Amino acid sequence: MNKFYITTPIYYVNSVPHIGHAYTTIVADVLARYYRLKLGNENVFFLTGTDEHGAKVGQAAGKAGKTPQEFVDEVSAQFRTAWENLNISNNDFIRTTESRHEKVVNEILLKLKDSKTPKGNDFVYKDIYEGLYCVGCESYKKPEDLIDGKCPDHNIEPEYFKEENWYFRLSDFAEMIREKIENDEIRVLPDERKREVLGFIDQGLENIAISREQVKWGITLPFDDTQTIYVWVDALINYISALGFPDGENFKKFWPANIQLLGKDILKFHCIIWPAILIAAGIELPKDFFVHGYFTIDGKKMSKTIGNVIDSNDLVNEFGVDAARYLIISQFAFGQDGDVRAEEFKVKFNADLANGLGNLVSRVLAMVEKYCEGKVPEKEFNAVIDLKKIRETLDKNYADYKIFENLKEIWNVIAWCDGYVAEKKPWTLAKENKQDELEQVLYNSLEVVRHLAYFVLPILPETGKEILRRLGEENIDYEKAKVVGGLKSGQTIEKGEALFLRK
Repeated sequence: MNKFYITTPIYYVNSVPHIGHAYTTIVADVLARYYRLKLGNENVFFLTGTDEHGAKVGQAAGKAGKTPQEFVDEVSAQFRTAWENLNISNNDFIRTTESRHEKVVNEILLKLKDSKTPKGNDFVYKDIYEGLYCVGCESYKKPEDLIDGKCPDHNIEPEYFKEENWYFRLSDFAEMIREKIENDEIRVLPDERKREVLGFIDQGLENIAISREQVKWGITLPFDDTQTIYVWVDALINYISALGFPDGENFKKFWPANIQLLGKDILKFHCIIWPAILIAAGIELPKDFFVHGYFTIDGKKMSKTIGNVIDSNDLVNEFGVDAARYLIISQFAFGQDGDVRAEEFKVKFNADLANGLGNLVSRVLAMVEKYCEGKVPEKEFNAVIDLKKIRETLDKNYADYKIFENLKEIWNVIAWCDGYVAEKKPWTLAKENKQDELEQVLYNSLEVVRHLAYFVLPILPETGKEILRRLGEENIDYEKAKVVGGLKSGQTIEKGEALFLRK
């Protein structure tokens, strides 16, 4: 791999950012930072942004007493601020109300109008839609999709619509998309999500509307000014519009996406409709889609009515940036449904960060300051921990998007080093004047701490940099990081303040 392009879904601006949005964005950031270490900054592109059209946004703006543009400007700015507060390193932030996006959307829709399906039919055609529409999902519903007559995701009754729309012939793509997913040309992860997508296809793909007559807040269809482009079609195109499709340097360098992250509620749009659009437009397909689960707060669905929505800004204010990042992504394995226990944030902060990583770094550096005059001892690494193998495991896990597993791996190294120091008792060696043994133990511990600094860099970027600075390593050098025993003897060590203060 010589380049890495990662995207989050662009977030819908009918409401403000919360911990669910933050979770996906931090995972994307961790992967982007890891690949920058591996491939260099110039070979990684990380995109996020906001989805700003559609009936739902129009309604939310009306309730807020604002024009749709005023409303989306305000909410989009809140997403930007939230990501800045979490130290998210996105290369670009796309908004679907930007002219650069609208230009590409028009170009793609004109391409689709002139394209044929795998069965030789016109991809785009006009027809009457009559049925149910959930404004919350911005999608059409069948009676069997509903529970007690309501959308299961939004607990509202869909509205009845009858209007003439433009459609595209998704049904003609069923066999081609199934084959590409089955042979992993389009890789859908984890496996249960792959099975879910194949299940959708097996049930039969229906042709879908790509325009709306009654929704005014949207991009006008380039070949029919009585219609606006259906919000989901408009939104999906952001992944190429941000790169400057078709002639932009970033598009030429970074497309196709290596990994597109999404929640399972938008699985069908990304893993079936998006590939069909790309195939019809003659554009290469993304490599991987990684679909994460839903999560609840203290066993309940996040809801403004219940008042259990967690704002990532509040976590940053209480625990600090790196700690907030860690607390959000360490809840459960990426890709699964999970439950966030709000009262455990403080417990986890103290156990994993203050008493775990922070305490280990402080102990080791304090002992070097006390027993070795603040200098790295002149020794070679000989501890019985295979740091090379651990790095290989971390690399493999990142390649498979196993972020949670890497957190466990890293914290196992912290536990090992704590145990090593407790077993070797450097303070006892000092009392017994066993300076040679003492220096060996401290060199080994310092080298493990140096590796830990690199291990945590994608997850805790400021903490990782600060540990390296205290070790006398101002320049982040990933090649040097791989060398076991690479800590230079004689370097000055700075103990510094506690990395994380107990709460």
